[in-house]
Amino acid sequence: MGDSKGIFLNSPLLKSIGDLSAFKDKGEYGILGAVVVGMLIPVLLSALFMGKKRIKVRGVQAEVGGEAGYTVRNARKNELVEVPWKGATTVAALFEQSCKKYSQNQFLGTRKLIGKEVVTSKDGRQFEKLHLGEYEWQTYGEVFHCVCNFSSGLVKFGHDVDSRAAIFSDTRPEWLIALQGCFRQNITVVTIYASLGEDALVHSLNETQVSTLICDSKQLRKLDSISSRLTSVQNIIYFEDDGETKDTASGSLSKWAVASFSEVEKLGKESPINASLPSKGEIAVIMYTSGSTGLPKGVMITHGNIVATTAAVMTVIPKLGSKDVYLAYLPLAHVFEMAAESVVSAAGCAIGYGSAPTLTDTSNKIKKGTKGDVSALKPTILTAVPAILDRVRDGVLKKVEEKGGLAKNLFETAYKRRLAAVRGSWFGAWGLEKILWDAFVFKRIRSVLGGKIRFMLCGGAPLSGESQQFIKICMGAPIGQGYGLTETFAGAAFSEWDDNTVGRVGPPLPCCYIKLVSWEQGGYMTSDKPMPRGEIVVGGFSVTSGYFKNQEKTDEVYKVDEKGMRWFYSGDIGLFHQDGCLEIIDRKKDIVKLQHGEYISLGKVEAALSSSSYVGNIMVYADPLHNYCVALIVPSRQALEGWAQKAGIGDKDFRELCGKSETVSEVQQSLSKVAKAAKLDKFETPAKIKLLPDPWTPESGLVTAAFKIKREQLKAKFKDELHKLYG
Repeated sequence: MGDSKGIFLNSPLLKSIGDLSAFKDKGEYGILGAVVVGMLIPVLLSALFMGKKRIKVRGVQAEVGGEAGYTVRNARKNELVEVPWKGATTVAALFEQSCKKYSQNQFLGTRKLIGKEVVTSKDGRQFEKLHLGEYEWQTYGEVFHCVCNFSSGLVKFGHDVDSRAAIFSDTRPEWLIALQGCFRQNITVVTIYASLGEDALVHSLNETQVSTLICDSKQLRKLDSISSRLTSVQNIIYFEDDGETKDTASGSLSKWAVASFSEVEKLGKESPINASLPSKGEIAVIMYTSGSTGLPKGVMITHGNIVATTAAVMTVIPKLGSKDVYLAYLPLAHVFEMAAESVVSAAGCAIGYGSAPTLTDTSNKIKKGTKGDVSALKPTILTAVPAILDRVRDGVLKKVEEKGGLAKNLFETAYKRRLAAVRGSWFGAWGLEKILWDAFVFKRIRSVLGGKIRFMLCGGAPLSGESQQFIKICMGAPIGQGYGLTETFAGAAFSEWDDNTVGRVGPPLPCCYIKLVSWEQGGYMTSDKPMPRGEIVVGGFSVTSGYFKNQEKTDEVYKVDEKGMRWFYSGDIGLFHQDGCLEIIDRKKDIVKLQHGEYISLGKVEAALSSSSYVGNIMVYADPLHNYCVALIVPSRQALEGWAQKAGIGDKDFRELCGKSETVSEVQQSLSKVAKAAKLDKFETPAKIKLLPDPWTPESGLVTAAFKIKREQLKAKFKDELHKLYG
């Protein structure tokens, strides 16, 4: 997912606003008259019918065991949800039942590769461009046969069912088929990010003693280079790529038994083996977190954990069913995507696979004239991480500003009216005015994501309130912002579709309780008024078994109460609103005590300063021996070069532009304005900053797959720069 952070920056989404100028060019001023009429109707209706708004109760207090705290459960369920329906207690059982129930429905879709070419840019860099066809589909019934064949073939190929298999690949249909195939033989699967570096990869495979490694073909070269360091791998199964053949007998690969995915599937088809199905308490997945500190930790996730989160989320997404189409492009090795695909497959949805570099019509690997994945698929359900949505918002606003005139005025009026309606008038939210704005303004934006999005899921990191509201209005679909961790298989809290507030992650999912426990050192207490605050502790069916071969860390953050319920101490700080919805406000590890005794929350400051148009990514650093903080900033190239052009600097070299004192001063002033608006204290505003021209990507090891910064890795890499800032 390394390219996903900027996939929309040059997409047609950012160009679609420019099309609004067509109103002026075509003389369609009559639209404005219709809009004015539409605006008056909801105002009159609101005045007649809208009284004081009643607060909908979404979470209620609960009595539980364990450490004292303020505990909330989902208001709709008196008891915790464990399964979506009777008999679906494991992932294998759930999947088999779904495949039989929806056997004739479209399930997994991929795009045929028609051709590829390499183009050279003006600066000499080369880029691969793909010509992709329409989606080609397998039904649920066909996929289930593939899963059974692969499951049998895996054993026939020589995998010892008492050992573990690992999947090391980008997201694709074969990833899901391989996962489910392993589950049918009760084989625990180790999931590894495709972007993981060599040291972390070796650590993950050796620690879990993986005997069979399943990967995509491009990873074979990496495996060849580290083969001497792998202690347990015996078999390699690789996913084929269109039109490519692999020499698997050369180099270090010859020491292993190597076969393609289709060869293993054929082997199983010819020699079927009875399934050996798991129980709900057995370990389904050891998921290696991308980790913000040190080497990745393997989280042991049971079948029951996965099924519980799946059952809970299915109750939250409105009318989820076989008519829905889901676009899969985030890494399946990440808990967010695995949970999402578990949910949509249980509901009988179609899953079309794409990738970050091919997502839109102008994504960097799409050949000109070829549709991007969203245009070809027209999904109804889409997941996204906040980094993507933040840049969508910034890009749209930039295009609006560039167009100016009628287009800008019309967009701003439409947005303000829709925002006011969402916050207040039911009629403005759903009546004639909404229809008019959607038809004449927002339709052009929505078409870029296929035009049929009805629900978006956002997770992996906090989403700013501004971006949440902006995307919701412009895309015309509610955003379900979730909170969860690998340690809770993504199942903790989830905002409901009809909740128009922002900055919150909703009530607890019905599979778990959420408890706030006072943290006196940080000053967060459950007795705080008007809302209780404290460390977020999750208990229930989604809480996982602990860390693989790390009992000390497991005992530190997992607790079992006197009633047998398992609790996970997240280290995140939250507060509960009156309606039972959770808001994430801080993180224990991000708090530093400065020289004069002030506490600074690095995460809070970073979140506030990220709203500057110049900030692409940021890490705030505080030395306890000083009374101020500093910051490393990867600037938004588009915003900074735009400023430079207006300022008459006109440097073509971005690296040189980042080093200019005028540039640093401009960004510093922007941060000061943003900090003031966010009511940050003086010591929370970075006194000095360093602009870094190279982006932080998962491949560089400086951010996670969800683009959360890896603070320790950044501190180590840029220790000289940080030292100079304090010098």
